Amino acid sequence: MPKIAIILGSTRPGRNGEAVAHWVFDIARRRTDAEYELVDVADYRLPLLDEPVPPSMGQYSQPHTKVWAEKIASFDGFVFVTPEYNHSTCGALKNAIDYLYAEWNNKAAGFVGYGSAGGTRAVEHLRLVMAELQVADVRAQVSLSLFTDFENFSTFTPAEHKAEAVNTLLDQVAIWSTAMATVRAA
Repeated sequence: MPKIAIILGSTRPGRNGEAVAHWVFDIARRRTDAEYELVDVADYRLPLLDEPVPPSMGQYSQPHTKVWAEKIASFDGFVFVTPEYNHSTCGALKNAIDYLYAEWNNKAAGFVGYGSAGGTRAVEHLRLVMAELQVADVRAQVSLSLFTDFENFSTFTPAEHKAEAVNTLLDQVAIWSTAMATVRAA
């Protein structure tokens, strides 16, 4: 059974992403196709990338990097929950991704974006980053609008049909995570 992380990427105080990530996790943990875990980037307190050697070398010197690497290496797939800031993902998530290389390779990923345009531009940028990290991203994604899925832009109130979109996303991430295990084994 694949192990899939739901990664909460925002670290901003009062972040909307916390409610979104918990909602996705609540849907995921009712499923039996994978083991799901909520991973909050804020819990790892990663400073702006401070490793002297590029992550592709796998020579981590900082204790926080080693802990982060061990956590990410333990998963077969990922669901990234990202806000959209200035037509892209947030800096904290990008920084957390950039800390590692091999730990991401040959795994699967899906995306839940939120923002004024549903987080779609943040997701498009993350798809490019995942390609460089040799991560197979799935087609389905969940887009949440600050105008329709949040009351007063802060209280998360998703429409019922959004849960179906989450399940479609999780179906694809679970299947691809299983398939990518054969790639890693080769």
